Amino acid sequence: MMPSPRLALSSVALLLLSPAGLLPPDLYAQSASQSATQPAAPAQTISSSPLVAAPEPALRLDIPHSWNPIKAYRASKVPEPNLANSPRIDSLIHDGVLQLSLQNAIELALENNLDLAIARYNIPIASADVLRTQAGGVFRGVNTGIVQNTPGAGVGGFGSSSAGAGAGGTTGGAGGAGTGASGLVQSTLGSGSNVSSYDPTITANASVEHYTEPLANKQIYGIPVLHDNTIIGDFGYTQAFATGTTFSATLNNDRITNNSPNTLLNPEIDTYYQVRFQQQLLQGFGLGPNLRYLRIARNNQKISDQAFELQVISTVTQIANMYWDLVSAYEDEQVKSHSLDYANQTLSTARKQLELQAIPALDVLKDEGEVANREQDLTIARSALKFQELLIKNAVTKNLDDPILEEMPVQPTDLSTVSIDSTIAATAPTEDIIQAALKNRIELSESNIDLQNRALSLASVRNELLPALSVTAYYAGTGLGGPTNPEASSSPSTAAGNYSGTLANAFNNSAPDYYVGLSLNVPLRNRVAKSDQYRAELESRQAELRLQQLRKQIRIEVRNAQYSLEQSQARVQSATKARDLAQKTFDITAKEQGLGAGSALQTLSARHDVATAESALVAARTAYQKARIELDRAIGTTLETNSISVESARTGIQAATAPRP
Repeated sequence: MMPSPRLALSSVALLLLSPAGLLPPDLYAQSASQSATQPAAPAQTISSSPLVAAPEPALRLDIPHSWNPIKAYRASKVPEPNLANSPRIDSLIHDGVLQLSLQNAIELALENNLDLAIARYNIPIASADVLRTQAGGVFRGVNTGIVQNTPGAGVGGFGSSSAGAGAGGTTGGAGGAGTGASGLVQSTLGSGSNVSSYDPTITANASVEHYTEPLANKQIYGIPVLHDNTIIGDFGYTQAFATGTTFSATLNNDRITNNSPNTLLNPEIDTYYQVRFQQQLLQGFGLGPNLRYLRIARNNQKISDQAFELQVISTVTQIANMYWDLVSAYEDEQVKSHSLDYANQTLSTARKQLELQAIPALDVLKDEGEVANREQDLTIARSALKFQELLIKNAVTKNLDDPILEEMPVQPTDLSTVSIDSTIAATAPTEDIIQAALKNRIELSESNIDLQNRALSLASVRNELLPALSVTAYYAGTGLGGPTNPEASSSPSTAAGNYSGTLANAFNNSAPDYYVGLSLNVPLRNRVAKSDQYRAELESRQAELRLQQLRKQIRIEVRNAQYSLEQSQARVQSATKARDLAQKTFDITAKEQGLGAGSALQTLSARHDVATAESALVAARTAYQKARIELDRAIGTTLETNSISVESARTGIQAATAPRP
């Protein structure tokens, strides 16, 4: 039995004033993993020191789910980011020196690098898009760009004014919102007929009105002034379905009292209900056009996952290149330091010989000049080393606010020794390597999913070409009730005397109202829909050509990486021979000087040639290591080579357990 209009009005008022609308928003803490079954962990406090931090829990950023219906109307907070460096750094500091292997640098970067930290937010953003489209909302697109704001590895090199790579993380590729991304036009992505909200909507309208009207005659109401009191309580329910169907139900109630003796019922109670169905028959019919937003959003979620994997590959590649730049600077500083030591030793010997008047003063001046030159070389090498140390520390930490960490020297533990026989340039035929790259490269997978999205859009815009034809049907009933007005002169009313009887009369089919109708809307010439349909076809064909272009680009990248590895291998061999030859020349010159057949200046010059050859060998070995890194990237095996799990990289707690072979 339905409540009276007064009770309905009171219920609505209590609902509007209930504590649900006054409660503070939820604060959702970080949980232990991406799994919803694991318990949430407490939110982390940002540490003031980057060197000391509690173990950071796995970061969970997706929208919290709750069966409590009230929480749908309360804001969900995203935890503040933890800006403290991971505790792993403490374990790598020995005697005030940060000792890093390549594996250590990669692990620290996966935990602390801000490019990755920024990219992690794209995953829950894509999930939020899926939630939006499940309710029939338009997808907002996902970010498929690569964040490259960490300086280093050729970006903002030593002495350069550049600080980072261009636009970090622009929206592009599949799922983006703009036009022209990656040379592709995608403005028709998701186009088609309108999609209604699949979230059901409940409406309620309650009001109380007192109305007074002076009357010009008494013929109708029998009184000079009409006093009318109206209480209204209307309720409605509406929901759309993915088949193109819309269902709605309404229940309207009012209670009217007035002071007219001519009113048969006082108060008069009216009830009206209606159940309505509407079905699209042409445009907007079926699951295809009505679920296209959700299907595109789910594809975009896959693209977002793969874009994050691509971000991990990009960051690891950058860190590896930066590490070998650090090794190169470190070893070059050692070479320059040894060269200066020998120059100082030669100068000391020359000064002693000058005191004995065994050599002229001019020879000492020349030795002093050599020392000055070697000191200059060492100063430049040390400055370059300090800069590379700063770059690697910036890349593997969340902040450098601590001056101790900022000034702390970094010692690489993996040196650039190269076994030429271990080269992977010829481990497999080139065509096999290219086929592996075409299978592994994430960019191709993203483009394939983008083509799936465009196929969904093509079907939708083709459906939009059809006229809009819908069938509407509803069934309704009316109920009238109320006590007989004792002042009325007419015979007593047979209507129900209360609200329950009125409601029963509405549903007992005593006053039915039913309707079936067709609605047709045919746009003449249909140029807007035709333009969108043909443009979508063009964009799809353009994306197919882009996919082919990408495949060709990958083939070129693999071959170029192989050529670069072969060239760097030859460079290492040549530099090794040059270093050995310079060393032999120096040994001979030193022996001649010891036998009195050569001068100290000749020996010093030969020693400088050794230092130059050693520096060239260090540069050649570094280029070789970078060529191997590039070949891994081109083939798409960077993660496997460095034993990196993408799933754990998403949490910000990653430990690649196996060193690079």
